[in-house]
Amino acid sequence: MKARHRRAALIVAGLAALGVATALVLHALNSSIALFVTPTQIVDGTAPHAAMFRLGGLVERGSVKRDGLDVSFIVTDTAKQVPVVYDGILPDLFAEGRGVVVQGTMGSHGTFHATQVLAKHSANYMPPEARSAIQQARQAERTLQQ
Repeated sequence: MKARHRRAALIVAGLAALGVATALVLHALNSSIALFVTPTQIVDGTAPHAAMFRLGGLVERGSVKRDGLDVSFIVTDTAKQVPVVYDGILPDLFAEGRGVVVQGTMGSHGTFHATQVLAKHSANYMPPEARSAIQQARQAERTLQQ
């Protein structure tokens, strides 16, 4: 085998290895990405159905029901509501009327099955996506009332 052919074979093998490594990295990133959606997007049907995603909003007052480690509550963006079930220990900052982000999947009966619950540090802080979603929902509600 000539040196030129050997060099070409090494380049092709290197490109193939790079392609496989890139595919593996992209697959790993794709499986760990969790989209952020609002209750309005879920009710409107624009949220992913089989994929894991994050639902953000406020915990509706009077909606938290506990049965041991099983907790159910409602997340709202002031326009629409989505029931959430979670089996586990809630964060200390979790409370009714406060912001929350839950990660999980939608169930067959319109209930969100959370695998992780993240409570916000302060009622004043909210991720930009959640803040804009709540503002849009309030604006849409005012437009419908007029």
